[in-house]
Amino acid sequence: MRGRLVIAAGALAMALTPGTGWAAQDSDVQATGSHRADAPVSRDDSRVGPGVPGYELVRLPNANVPNFQRRTVYCPAGKKALGGGAEARGNSAILVGSFPTDDGRGWIGLGRQTTTDTVGISVFVICANV
Repeated sequence: MRGRLVIAAGALAMALTPGTGWAAQDSDVQATGSHRADAPVSRDDSRVGPGVPGYELVRLPNANVPNFQRRTVYCPAGKKALGGGAEARGNSAILVGSFPTDDGRGWIGLGRQTTTDTVGISVFVICANV
């Protein structure tokens, strides 16, 4: 099991490496939390490899939300989440949670700040045809 966690952590680190191009939102990508379903969501399918059919990284850009409010990003229709992550931004930001949705189609992030009532949260999900 530990070997799988190391591989998953390495894959997530590679997927979130800066310098990748982001594509525009498609109508089948949904965001919840402080974002409307038509809010900007970025998709990157530039790293499709032979071992991961339909690989796609979907990103819900940073937005300030009330402390502890969940932000969720979903994979496009027909794809499942392989992994994901979240980032809390702010001078005293703390990432409280980063976990998959119950149905396995997306990723949830939430956080808080100790000095204000809002926190910046970004959420990422790694999707593929599984």
